[in-house]
Amino acid sequence: MEYIVDSFNPFLILLSIILTILATYTAIDLLLIYKKAEKNKRRIFISGSISMAIGIWIVNFLGILASAPKGIKIFHIPLATFSFILALLFTATSFSLVTKKSTKFIHIFICSLVMTIGLVTSHIIGISAVSDVVYNLLLVALSSMIVLGTFVFTFWILFQLPTQSATIRTWITPICSFLITCAIVQNHFILIRASNLQFQGGDGLVQNANQDVTALFVVLVFSIMIFSGLLANSISLNRRVASKETYAKDITTALDESSIVAITDAKGSITYVNDKFVQISKYEEHELIGQNHRILNSNYHSSIFFRELWQTIGHGDVWKGQIRNRAKDGTHYWVDTTIVPLLNSKGKPYQYVSIRNDITSKKLTELQLKDKLKEISDIKYALDQSTIVAITDRQGFITYANDEFCKISKYDREELLGKNHSLLNSGYHSADFFKNMWQTIGNGDIWKGEIRNKAKDGSFYWVYTTIVPFISEDGKPYQYLAIRNDITDQKKTEDMLHRQDKLAAVGQLAAGVAHEIRNPLTSMKGYAEFLREDENNIERQEFLDIILDEIERVNSIVEDFMVLAKPNAPLLKVKDIIPMINNVLSLLEFEAKKRKVKLKFEYNEEAIKVACDENRLKQVFLNFIKNGIEAMPNGGDLIVRAVILDEHVQISIHDTGVGIPEEKMKKLGEPFYTTKKDGNGLGLMVSFKIIESHYGKVFIESEENKGTTFNILLPKTA
Repeated sequence: MEYIVDSFNPFLILLSIILTILATYTAIDLLLIYKKAEKNKRRIFISGSISMAIGIWIVNFLGILASAPKGIKIFHIPLATFSFILALLFTATSFSLVTKKSTKFIHIFICSLVMTIGLVTSHIIGISAVSDVVYNLLLVALSSMIVLGTFVFTFWILFQLPTQSATIRTWITPICSFLITCAIVQNHFILIRASNLQFQGGDGLVQNANQDVTALFVVLVFSIMIFSGLLANSISLNRRVASKETYAKDITTALDESSIVAITDAKGSITYVNDKFVQISKYEEHELIGQNHRILNSNYHSSIFFRELWQTIGHGDVWKGQIRNRAKDGTHYWVDTTIVPLLNSKGKPYQYVSIRNDITSKKLTELQLKDKLKEISDIKYALDQSTIVAITDRQGFITYANDEFCKISKYDREELLGKNHSLLNSGYHSADFFKNMWQTIGNGDIWKGEIRNKAKDGSFYWVYTTIVPFISEDGKPYQYLAIRNDITDQKKTEDMLHRQDKLAAVGQLAAGVAHEIRNPLTSMKGYAEFLREDENNIERQEFLDIILDEIERVNSIVEDFMVLAKPNAPLLKVKDIIPMINNVLSLLEFEAKKRKVKLKFEYNEEAIKVACDENRLKQVFLNFIKNGIEAMPNGGDLIVRAVILDEHVQISIHDTGVGIPEEKMKKLGEPFYTTKKDGNGLGLMVSFKIIESHYGKVFIESEENKGTTFNILLPKTA
C-alpha cells in the first residue's frame, strides 16, 4: 500500500526550526571564539562542527517525520544516522577553510559550496531512509543556488565585512544564525516539493506507531542532549573569551592611556596605532597603516642599530632601547621602546607589539647635562693642565689633588688625600696669616694671596692661591676649591730685582761719595806713613800702625763702592780658571792653617776655560773662600770643585762650618747685611755683582751645623 503525502505536523516543523536556530547560533558563536582562542582550539572546532551538523540534520529528520501520513511513521535508522554523519563531515571540512589566519573570499566561497553539498546530500539520504524518491532536478538546482548564495553572504558578513560598529558586532551572530536557518529550512521544503515522496506500507517496512513514536522521542532526546551540551560549552567558552576580552580591553585601555602603542605584521608593516602614536608622530592613522617604521626614521641611528634590533625580535626575543624618531612636521622626539614578538605555533613571530613612552624632555635634559658635563670636563682638563688644583672638605681635609699638585709638592696622591694643608706648611707665614685666610673663606668669601709651601723633599716653592668656597643650601661652605699657580721663579726674579735695586742705590751712593772719600784717605795715609817713619816711640808706632790699618780698611770699602759704581761692563777674556783658583788658595793657605782648615781643590778637566775679567773673578773666589774659612772657627774642611756641566762651568766652594740660618739666607747679598761681627756686607754684594756681569749665577745651599756651599755657574767657553 502507498500513502501520498498530503499533510504535515506543524508542531514538529516549529520545533525543528527552533532547534536549528539554536544550533546554528551556537556553531557560529563557537566559530568566532575559535578565531580568537589560543587554547582548546580543537575542542572548540569539533563542538562547532557538531552543532552546525545538528542544525542541518534536525530539520531534515523532523521535517520528514512531520510530512508522513497520520498513524504511519516509517524510517530506516542506519540511513538517518548516516545522513547526520555526512552532514558532520561536510560541516567540519567547510569550517576548516574559514578558520585559517587569513580568510580570503575564495575560502568563503569554497566553504559555502562544501556546506551546500553537505546540506543537499544529507537531505537526500535522510529522505531515502523513509521512502523511494524521484526528484525534480530543476528545483533541486534552484534550491542549491539559493543555499549557496545565502552561505556565501553569511560567511562574508562574518569574516570580511569591512567596518563593524559595536552595534553591528552585537547582532552579527543572531543575524547569521537566522540566515543559515532560513537557507536550511527553505532547502528542506523545496526538496520536499521537488521529490515524488511516497510512503509504502508493506514488506516489513511499516512499523507499529507506538514503536515509531518511541524511536522518535529517543532520537529527539539524544539530539537535544547533544545540543544542550554544545550550547553549555558555547556559553562557558563565550564567558571565558568575554572575560579575557574584558581583561585584554582593560590592559589595552591602560596602555592606550599611558603609552604609545603600535602593532606590525611579520614584515614590519603597521597594522594598528593608538591615539598617542598619532598624536606624537603628527601623522593621521590612515597615513600610518600599511607603512613601516621607516616613515619615522630620523637618520640618527645607524643601519647596524636597526639590523641588530630586527635580529633580536626576529629570533623571538624582546628588544628594549631608546629611539629618536622624526614626526611628520620634521621635529624629532625620543621614545623608550619595548618591542614584543608574538609567536605562532612554530615559534616564529607573526606580529610585533611596540610599546613606547615619550622621553623627549628627559632625553633633552640628559643631552644638556651631557653637554654641561663635557664643558665641565673640558674646564677641569684645562685647569689640570695649567694650574695646581685641590679640593678640601669643610674641615680642610684634602679630597682631591690633581697631577700638578702632586708634581710640585712631590707627594703621591695617596699621601695627600685625607690630610690638610698643614702638611705643606713652610713655617714662613704667621699663625695670624692663616687665621685671617680661614675667617675669609669660612664666611663664604673668596681668598687670594701668595703662600710659600714646603715640598716633601724639603724644598720651598711659592704659589699664588685663589680659594673658592662652595656654599650649601644653609649658606655655609661645604667644601673649598683651591686653584694655585707656581710663582717660584717670579718670586726669585722679584728678589733679584729687589737686590738689584739695592745695588743700584748703593752704586749711586758710591758714585757720589767714593771720590770725595778717597782723596782725604790718600792724604791721611801719606801723613800717617810719614809720621811712622820719624817716630821712635814704640808705643806711638803701634798707634800709627792701627791708624794705617783702619785707613786701609776704609780704602778697601771705597774700592768695593767703586766696583759697584763702575758703569762699564768688564773686559772679558778667555782664561783657564784652574790656575786662578790655585793662586787664590795659595794666598789663603797661611790663614787656613792658623784656623786649622784643610784646603782641597778638585776638578775633572785639565783646563776649564771661561770668558772673564781675571782680577775681578779672583776677587769673587777670594771672598767666598775667605768666608768659608771664617765660618769654621774650630777648623774643618774647605773643598773647591770645578766641573763642566753641559754648557756651563760650575765652581762649588763647600765648607763644613756652622751654616747659615734659613731666615738669613734670603738676605745674603743685600748691602750692609752680614753674618760676621766685623763685616759690612759689601763683599758678597760685590761678588754677586761681578758674577752677574759675567752672565753667571750664584746659588747658595746651607744647613745649620753642617756647612754651606756657594755654587757659581758660568757659561762654558770652547
